[in-house]
Amino acid sequence: MMQATPPNTLLGKALAIVGGMILVVLGFMFSLIVVAVVAVIGLAFGAWFFWKTRHVRKTLREAGVMRGPMPSGEVIEGEAIVVEEYRVSGQPVLPDDTRKP
Repeated sequence: MMQATPPNTLLGKALAIVGGMILVVLGFMFSLIVVAVVAVIGLAFGAWFFWKTRHVRKTLREAGVMRGPMPSGEVIEGEAIVVEEYRVSGQPVLPDDTRKP
């Protein structure tokens, strides 16, 4: 088995640098192609998924589920009851409307 030895001459070092640069450029070009192919596949899948789910979006829109956010300034009214509890000599005292007669 032969072992690779580093080039000793100036010509050998220059060829090693040029070869390394060529490999780096080829690797960069290959990575650009891979990224472009993945992007095209992702866009194609997104378009296909959008097309296949159009009837679901239409049904949800008609049912009123997909309404936008509530307009600002709209008030949802409600009611709150505050029950205060007082302790007199260790025993809780309930408000008047909840006492038993």
